[in-house]
Amino acid sequence: MNEQNDDAQNYALMVLAGVVALVVAGVIALAVSTATRAPAALRTAEAAPAGMPVPEMMATAEAEDRVFFDPGSDALPASASPVLARVADLARAEVGRVVLITGMHEASGDAADAERARNRALVVRHALEANGVAPEHLVMGEPEAILTGGDERDVNRVDLRLR
Repeated sequence: MNEQNDDAQNYALMVLAGVVALVVAGVIALAVSTATRAPAALRTAEAAPAGMPVPEMMATAEAEDRVFFDPGSDALPASASPVLARVADLARAEVGRVVLITGMHEASGDAADAERARNRALVVRHALEANGVAPEHLVMGEPEAILTGGDERDVNRVDLRLR
């Protein structure tokens, strides 16, 4: 009789170990699939020609939008309004999400360029606050120095990442 109880206990322990192994394998598979998921589609907020449709920013785990400024200026361009409205809508709609705001500037080492990038990011932050985004949902990134890759607008932009 004692031997039957030992066999039943061993069987139960093996079943329990198998269930635990399946759960662990499922968690690992979920973590790997989440880590290797393709990044969200990126969209730039440039002024599109009249009548041309502009694709919507995707509301995924991390989405990005851009506001392009005129060279040497930190005045918010008119083309930024639809982008800022869309980002504000997404930030307000999804509890716990934050918007990372990062100004870009030429990698020349000029302090004035870095300061302009910071000012542009602040202008975008204030515009998002004016669109109803709570300040605690806005995070300022440090200005990033980048090399121009042929498109001069890249160094005159502010990136908005919804996380």
